[in-house]
Amino acid sequence: MSSPAERYAAARRKAAQAAQFPALDEFALELGFDLDDFQREACQSLERGSGVLVCAPTGAGKTVVGEFAVHLALRGRPNDPVPAADATTPPARRKCFYTTPIKALSNQKYHDLVARYGAEQVGLLTGDNAINGDAPVVVMTTEVLRNMLYAGSSTLQGLAYVVMDEVHYLADRFRGGVWEEVIIHLPASVTLISLSATVSNAEEFADWLVTVRGETAVVVSEHRPVPLWQHMLVNKRMFDLFHDADAARKHDVHPELLRYTRETARRLELGEGRSAGPGAGRRGPRWRGPLRPDIVDRLDREGLLPAILFIFSRAGCAAAVQQCLAAGLRLTSAEERAEIRRVVESRVTAIPGEDLSVLGYWEWLDGLERGLAAHHAGMLPVFKEIVEELFVRGLVKAVFATETLALGINMPARCVVLERLVKYNGEAHVDLTPGEYTQLTGRAGRRGIDVEGHAVVVWSPETDPRHVAGLASTRTYPLRSSFRPSYNMAVNLVGTVGAEPARALLESSFAQFQADRSVVGLARQVQRNTETIEAYGTEAACHHGDFDEYFALRVAIADREKAIARQGQTQRKAAAVASLERLRVGDVIRVPSGRRAGLAVVLDPATGGFGEPRPLVLTQDRWAGRVSPGDFTTPAEVLARIRVPKHFNHRSPGARRDLAAEVSGTGLDRHGGRRGGRSRQVSGEDHQITQLRTELRHHPCHACPEREEHARWAERRRRLERDTEELRERVSGRTGSLARTFDRIVALLTDRGYLARDGAVTDAGRMLGRIWTEADLLVAECLRRGVWNGLSPAELAAAVSVVVFEARRDVDERASLPRGPVADAVDETLKLWGEIEADEAARGLTATREPDLGFAWPVYRWARGEALAKVLGSGHEIDGEMPAGDFVRWARQVVDLLGQIADSGGATTELRSTARQAIAAVNRGVLAYHTSA
Repeated sequence: MSSPAERYAAARRKAAQAAQFPALDEFALELGFDLDDFQREACQSLERGSGVLVCAPTGAGKTVVGEFAVHLALRGRPNDPVPAADATTPPARRKCFYTTPIKALSNQKYHDLVARYGAEQVGLLTGDNAINGDAPVVVMTTEVLRNMLYAGSSTLQGLAYVVMDEVHYLADRFRGGVWEEVIIHLPASVTLISLSATVSNAEEFADWLVTVRGETAVVVSEHRPVPLWQHMLVNKRMFDLFHDADAARKHDVHPELLRYTRETARRLELGEGRSAGPGAGRRGPRWRGPLRPDIVDRLDREGLLPAILFIFSRAGCAAAVQQCLAAGLRLTSAEERAEIRRVVESRVTAIPGEDLSVLGYWEWLDGLERGLAAHHAGMLPVFKEIVEELFVRGLVKAVFATETLALGINMPARCVVLERLVKYNGEAHVDLTPGEYTQLTGRAGRRGIDVEGHAVVVWSPETDPRHVAGLASTRTYPLRSSFRPSYNMAVNLVGTVGAEPARALLESSFAQFQADRSVVGLARQVQRNTETIEAYGTEAACHHGDFDEYFALRVAIADREKAIARQGQTQRKAAAVASLERLRVGDVIRVPSGRRAGLAVVLDPATGGFGEPRPLVLTQDRWAGRVSPGDFTTPAEVLARIRVPKHFNHRSPGARRDLAAEVSGTGLDRHGGRRGGRSRQVSGEDHQITQLRTELRHHPCHACPEREEHARWAERRRRLERDTEELRERVSGRTGSLARTFDRIVALLTDRGYLARDGAVTDAGRMLGRIWTEADLLVAECLRRGVWNGLSPAELAAAVSVVVFEARRDVDERASLPRGPVADAVDETLKLWGEIEADEAARGLTATREPDLGFAWPVYRWARGEALAKVLGSGHEIDGEMPAGDFVRWARQVVDLLGQIADSGGATTELRSTARQAIAAVNRGVLAYHTSA
């Protein structure tokens, strides 16, 4: 207990702080809890008039600093003189904009601030909603603020504070540049509050903020208000990753965990841990970790729910819920189930019943009532929002989620489970970075509810506990800029400040700031690589002849063989497509590979012309669904025919069972005589390869007994030369690189008539400056050339979709299109894209992304009023139907672009009218609900 003297001294200090920071004292009294040291330090800097950068872990309470900026704005200027005539007049109020990276976060923060300050004081501006936009406090997405700055919006008058929540988003390679645009272009009178997750180069980022924004205080806190305990689940045993806090600081893994995992791995190598299930007869051990229902049950027994279980796959999340349901898990009481049903039914009343069936509503509700749910981007947005609400309220106990859940949504849990430490990033499977690991596990531990949080990594033979310890302890995840000039940005900058000042602005970006600092290290690496290449060349030298010449022949042969293999794969795919198109109802075929391998009967040939054929089949294992050409390594062969009942219902388990029995009754072998069906084509007879091999055999170095050793050194040198050339390009391109890119963009825009020769912005340029999409120049060209004129509303929606849609996976063949005007408009769009790409290539600019036709059929059919089931079935997807969440997200982007066309000065009156009709046609059903939510 403190002495009276100590209590008196503390009271004096508190009174002095209150006198020095009166606004903070008022704010703290309203909070109802004591501020942490980092929160107080940041708020004090803000009250002094300084900008502030706050870096702290997820859940530490960074947003309190942003809310203090809101308090300062509404409080007004305490030192403003009060008019003598009316001493009761309150000080003039200033504005505060609170920006977030995603609409869901904006909606969440809007509701929080409305609950605190009242609806008349707070507004919301996102792509979907505009509520009370002239309020003194407005929550918005970062893009909305960027657009305001370029448009010179009157809403900016009186703006005093801008809060940039989740500012580490500026590293996002698709949208990150928007954050830098805002930071650079905000008026100097605006105080900037930047809130970021913990990054290791906070000082570097702050140095840049000082150069562009003036005085900026840096407040970094690595302290978690709720301690986080790290664990590993090995088989059915749970181990602490570290023995104690001291071991965690040293990255020393718990010795018992190391011993047990090594012993388990040894037994697996000897075959003792082999599963008795499918595949047990294969060579080598097959590892199967703990089942997902067992993990959830274990967490429940240990009092670690609610939990988020991260599975880096949408299909994996849905499968996890089904596995838990099949295992009979039930985590809720009768009262909780009743409340869950009440919440769900109140939120889905606007969605038509037939659409709910298509969306798997009843299965989803069954999971919710048992306390289980999935959460991923493929879900309908309202379904995701309901899951979030029920989880925060403690009604849903276990959520299986992809990593998108970690992006700012406020869904803290008592425990976080990571099933794997590898995820698919859209291009390849990659290891989690320390920053991603921290972001995901940072959800564990609810402030004010949990005494401690828990992070559990599920062990597998590929998971080294020491690697996990490194992820858990590493603090080196720097913030890297992804900023680059765009066409829209160029015309807006030139129109706002002129060409030369625009170049200077770009050179003040964080991207250029980092580039200028990094060149020295890259140049040193080039020098070291050059010396190593010379050493490799010496090792590769052959006394029989010129080994460089010999090695070039080997490389040419390998390249040619790869090209032929790719060509053969394309031919096999075309043969599979043709065979599927010929199928009829009742044909019995064999699916040669994939999860559904075996015999199957065709229920619906589905040759409707929506891209590649995907017949609906029933396998002898009673699975009913659509197969695609990707499931066939050889053409589909009709092995027999059976009668399919006229009104066969493939959703009926009994009907599936009976028909599957008939398939098995044909007596056909489910696997056939051939496995894989590899047809070796005439790759060896290729004339070019034959000629190259002849030259290779006659080369003097071919007779060298050490030629393979020389070849290994030559291959190392080739790889290092390639890497070094990339480094040289980076060095030469970094200093002043953004300004050079800007100059090339300006030259292209000048040649195409968007900028005049004297640097003025033309009418076409002003139109381009109001187009906010990745393919901004392509959209502007389509408008100027009248590509979309004369289309109906549904045709227009389909035609514009190709410039916004981007498939999650690369698909080899081109998607089909509605015949007639849509196909003609898309062909014209592709021609324009080809012209733009050629211009970009000639100037060394990053190419505009090629239009993607995969969403044209779904949005066309939807705009024509067709049922959701048919619409989702017409998507050009590798895995079958388009997920409802993807459909809504891309349809919203189509609507957004249609809205820009409707407001564009470069569009004809007729086209603007058609765009408005198309918006009305698309905004129905699940889209209309999403719009109003």
